[in-house]
Amino acid sequence: MPERKDARGGAGRNERVAARTREPGWRKAPRRIEASECITCDSCLRSCPQEFGAIVNRGLDVVIVPELCSGCPACVVVCPVDCIYVDPEWQATDNALWNLIEPTCEGSAVR
Repeated sequence: MPERKDARGGAGRNERVAARTREPGWRKAPRRIEASECITCDSCLRSCPQEFGAIVNRGLDVVIVPELCSGCPACVVVCPVDCIYVDPEWQATDNALWNLIEPTCEGSAVR
């Protein structure tokens, strides 16, 4: 079964994970979580749409992988402490974090 494309018709999550790149058609900047303000309730992680799966639990904190984040406000709406911001100057995700990311479909190869 082919992977479902994102809501805007772009590459699917597994393709973005494999390529480690952001969908070029996304007009909104990705979001970021300000760790010093976050209470690690994981509400954002649970609310991130599955086709993006941009929020990752990294031990004691949660982070947004900008290459997977479409900039939608789903996580912002549920955050009880308002610690999620637009990140127009985002940096590429490092390999250590990419290694924590799982593809959404079985049998998907990730670097």
